[in-house]
Amino acid sequence: MAMAALRREGRRFAGSITAPRPMPAIRSALISDEQVPLGVRSISTQIVRNRMKSVRNIQKITKAMKMVAASKLRAIQTRAENSRGLWQPFTALLGDTPGVEVKKNVIVTISSDKGLCGGINSTSVKISRAIHKLTSGPEKEVKYVILGEKAKAQLMRDSKKDIELCITELQKNPLNYTQVAVLADDILKNVEFDALRIVFNKFQSVVAFLPTMSTVLSPEVVEREAEAGGTLGALDSYEIEGGETKGEILQNLAEFQFSCVMFNAVLENACSEQGARMSAMDSSSRNAGDMLDRLTIFYNRTRQASITTELIEIISGASALEG
Repeated sequence: MAMAALRREGRRFAGSITAPRPMPAIRSALISDEQVPLGVRSISTQIVRNRMKSVRNIQKITKAMKMVAASKLRAIQTRAENSRGLWQPFTALLGDTPGVEVKKNVIVTISSDKGLCGGINSTSVKISRAIHKLTSGPEKEVKYVILGEKAKAQLMRDSKKDIELCITELQKNPLNYTQVAVLADDILKNVEFDALRIVFNKFQSVVAFLPTMSTVLSPEVVEREAEAGGTLGALDSYEIEGGETKGEILQNLAEFQFSCVMFNAVLENACSEQGARMSAMDSSSRNAGDMLDRLTIFYNRTRQASITTELIEIISGASALEG
């Protein structure tokens, strides 16, 4: 009896050692192909946690950038609305004639120095290129004056030879009329023109802006248009006092008009930039939240699959030992 019992225990021990363990088949059935890329047995939960941490940090940054843009927008919007009263009297007096035919056109493209603000800079560049194409001709000259790093980077690719002047870091300090007037004076001194065509984005709301072009004519063209009896013919109805001639008055008016239009255009574009940045950062924050939700679900499924696999391994090992 004792020998028979010993033989039975020996056979059971030998069977537990040599019996095949069905773990690979069980593991392959539990883990889908989506969770096991390129032959990897399982995705580490640490990798998913690191990815979730990165997305959460990006979401914090985009939310902070949205709040900063909203703060700057409130500060600039009031000044932009007040600046509209500067150039409107000039439009009533001298008019805005975008279709006037001249030989020397200068396109002043206003953009931002920083990105992450949607497509406002690309829109300004597209409008500038379209105006360049429309005003070009065999006996015509078209040049660019660029304000902002983003428009400079885009126009330098295909229109480098037509760029007359580039000005960057305009918004490094708070904008004021004195700063823009000095800038406008530099442009008038260094660039020859018959018509200045200022391209900018006019602020309408946080989610909407309107690409706009304002035209400022040189004193010679203004006088020529006035003599032709066009829109500018109303200048002759005004009485001129003092020792200044009509040409000198037109010169002063053209310079002052350009500085006022430039001041308003820079502020309007700055408002559009901050509004577009708010919208872009809001969309980025929502996209980061959606990605975080998907990663959380994937992390929970991976963790649950890992726990289930370990339980199956334990149960299979215990069953194998019991024979």
